[in-house]
Amino acid sequence: MNPIQQHIHNVSRRYLLTRGAGMLGAAGLATLLNNDSARAGQPFGPTAQRQNPGLPDVPHYAPKAKRVIYLFFSGGPSHIDMFDYHPKMRDLHGQELPDSVRQGQRLTGMTSGQKSFPCVAPMFKFERFGKHGTWVNADILPHISGIVDDITIVKSMHTEAINHDPAITYINTGTQQLGKPSMGAWLSYGLGSENDNLPAYVVMISKGRGQSQALYSRLWDAGFLPSKHQGVKMRSGASPVLYLTNPPGVDRSTRDRQLKALKQLNGEQFEQFGDPETQARIEQYEMSARMQMTVPDLFDVSDESDATFELYGEAARKPGTFARNVLLGRRMLERGVRYIQLFHRGWDQHGSLPGNIRNQCKDIDQPAAALIKDLKQRGMFDDTLVICGGEFGRTIYSQGKLTANNHGRDHHGRAFTTWLAGAGIKRGFEYGKTDDWAYNILENRVHINDLNATVLHNLGIDHERLTYKFQGLDQRLTGVEGAHVVNDILV
Repeated sequence: MNPIQQHIHNVSRRYLLTRGAGMLGAAGLATLLNNDSARAGQPFGPTAQRQNPGLPDVPHYAPKAKRVIYLFFSGGPSHIDMFDYHPKMRDLHGQELPDSVRQGQRLTGMTSGQKSFPCVAPMFKFERFGKHGTWVNADILPHISGIVDDITIVKSMHTEAINHDPAITYINTGTQQLGKPSMGAWLSYGLGSENDNLPAYVVMISKGRGQSQALYSRLWDAGFLPSKHQGVKMRSGASPVLYLTNPPGVDRSTRDRQLKALKQLNGEQFEQFGDPETQARIEQYEMSARMQMTVPDLFDVSDESDATFELYGEAARKPGTFARNVLLGRRMLERGVRYIQLFHRGWDQHGSLPGNIRNQCKDIDQPAAALIKDLKQRGMFDDTLVICGGEFGRTIYSQGKLTANNHGRDHHGRAFTTWLAGAGIKRGFEYGKTDDWAYNILENRVHINDLNATVLHNLGIDHERLTYKFQGLDQRLTGVEGAHVVNDILV
């Protein structure tokens, strides 16, 4: 709904409430506040009332996926050292990267001054796994290598961005410009929430053992969409959501009275000015009140079995780890959270890559594979879309001096790898092909906006029809540059 339509809607709504002498609004308020505790204590289920529906014409067609969990490896994981292996790399080791391969590519400030670009083969053992003999780094990904028959590995991802902030902004919002809505916000806007007691869009961050790039809240912001659609960042520890718990000396009844008074004041302001953001503020306060009851239960993993912790690894017992966040993500999926993004920092490996990537993979290998297995055994795999990847990959050439057992790699957006699994995705499938340097794409190019279009498609959304009028344009997540659904990876 564009701002003009929203204003017309608000005016007619304000007129109705005024003519009704406030009775309808008062009744609605009483229902919301009096039933908060009762609703918050109920688990999500097929009969739960959907209080936050999306647009009336969305989904556009029957969806294959009900929900999405995105394991985002912030910093640019090296596709060369994880999935995109070519045996010829062993012969190329130490050789200068040919100009015919580099093709005058734009370089970052870290390597633009280098006079030599020696190729570096992966310093790990690669083996073939699964029915189709998929190459995977067996040294550092022993668990993910065991699920290759359940996933699709896309080796032909590409992006125009070459530095972290524009690249991670681009893949999350569809543009390198700041201020645009993230994918999760678009999904919240289009599809709404499946559970009135939890946000439609949740973000969690874990820190790896390598160099970490900054993550800004605008990466999960609503941009020009109503602010109620922004992602809610949840943290580890006693207070997962900032300012959600009541301060000392304030009990539930006192807080309810405060919320009633605040809602009345906001309601009066809304009646006077008709600002949609005032309505969004009212809804956010109400959501916060309900989350006071649901979030503690969500984060209490004492009801998880020992077998579950064995599946995800002992790190899942420790708050703040990637393993714990993945386990919490599965619990959110069960409760109807629409879109979950789990950022794991530390993949910016310009130096000491062999040791650093090994440590990073220790963090993510078992939990990522466990998520696939867990969803399958719980009957959720076929309607949950799992995405795993970063904002770009790394170069075949060494950054800095190449030594016998140590090196770094620079950013590389021209070709990198992402894998997907679950709802609507082919199993045991590889898509796209790069050259022997894993530098240029030879077959089936997939732009990051193509990936986003495919995610929307699996959720029943035509990416060209999910729009919002802003600054005179029908804005959309995938831009206007010809993004397409990657049908070849879909069943």
